[in-house]
Amino acid sequence: MDLLDTLTAKGLRGEVPTREEALAVLATTDDELLDVVAAAGKVRRRWFGRRVKLNYLVNLKSGLCPEDCSYCSQRLGSKAEILKYTWLKPEQAADAARAGVAGGAKRVCLVASGRGPTDRDIDRVTDTMAAIKDADPAVEICVCLGLLSDNQAERLKAAGADAYNHNLNTSENTYGSITKTHTYADRVDTVQKAHGAGLSACSGLIAGMGESDEDLVDVVFALRELGSDSVPVNFLIPFEGTPLAKEWNLTPQRCLRILAMVRFVNPDTEVRIAGGREVHLRSMQPLGLHIANSIFLGDYLTSEGQAGQTDLDMIKDAGFEVEGAGEATLPRHRADIAEAVAASGCGTTASSCGTAASSSGTAASACGSGGGCGPCGGHAHTPAEATTAEGTEAAVPQDDELRSDLVKVRRRGAGTELAPNA
Repeated sequence: MDLLDTLTAKGLRGEVPTREEALAVLATTDDELLDVVAAAGKVRRRWFGRRVKLNYLVNLKSGLCPEDCSYCSQRLGSKAEILKYTWLKPEQAADAARAGVAGGAKRVCLVASGRGPTDRDIDRVTDTMAAIKDADPAVEICVCLGLLSDNQAERLKAAGADAYNHNLNTSENTYGSITKTHTYADRVDTVQKAHGAGLSACSGLIAGMGESDEDLVDVVFALRELGSDSVPVNFLIPFEGTPLAKEWNLTPQRCLRILAMVRFVNPDTEVRIAGGREVHLRSMQPLGLHIANSIFLGDYLTSEGQAGQTDLDMIKDAGFEVEGAGEATLPRHRADIAEAVAASGCGTTASSCGTAASSSGTAASACGSGGGCGPCGGHAHTPAEATTAEGTEAAVPQDDELRSDLVKVRRRGAGTELAPNA
């Protein structure tokens, strides 16, 4: 296929496809799916080999969020029967983090529900990071606390944080359909604050909320322009008790096409399969590893993932290997820029902080190193409104195909007396 040959050649050179090419990936047929995966796999292996980075989530404070994000089980007014608890003590969080690191995770993601942290919350997280780093100084720490105020990113950086997560989630054009309590611009501002403080920016999206192909492409190009080092791709977890509980718009094939599009637009960036992997990819999860180079190990914030050992077995059986603590995740040219950003705190966007040379010697824009409460679960269109690039109705699962049995509320690990899944 000419499209895939073009995308592969561009990806191997570190070049970005056109918007039309990205839309065309989402419009490919199921008959073409394995060709799409193979093409994206070549790009993935060019920049990341056969390594899979493992990340581990610790939910520091669960539920009772004042924000009204429609996709989130922790939102204001949520009737989802999730765990609810206030801040974990530093030693509790450190114990949970140790379980993830022991399972092979090289990055621990500290997440707390809420609009954004107070200065006292920053102190709490600082104490928690110190407890984790005391046990394992080499572990990477990513923090996700919502919208940041001035100087909070700098405090987190000084305390030892490596990255900040704040997802854009969906396109600017449709963001108002998700929430009314903050704006798309608020989220962009927080990513820029983190970036400007020298933190690696981790920012991604949520697919499966009824969005159009154009929305998906818009948000992925916006993430690239922001200079995200890591792009988590969440697939909506339709929790009962949330406004999007009936939004079952994804098939495993659709998920793989979305991952491939993200990879082609971000050839040399960490692409992570995040929340909803087990719910929507199901038995096709190993194919996702041929596209993405990063996953979460074990459970998520409010939902259960598959057993940690099953994750490790899947990686091995698919012919991949867990990325070691001493291995750099990003390609050398991207890592050089990330280190420069961390040292200088320069810039707020990819365009303000220099360029990275691609393998062909051309300059590929890159700068750095991102929403709300991490991988909880777009916008609230009805399934019939989901369309492909050609304007035809997208494939939507019928009622007898819905797998609500796969949405399992987390009842173990952080905030409970039970051992974590790692």
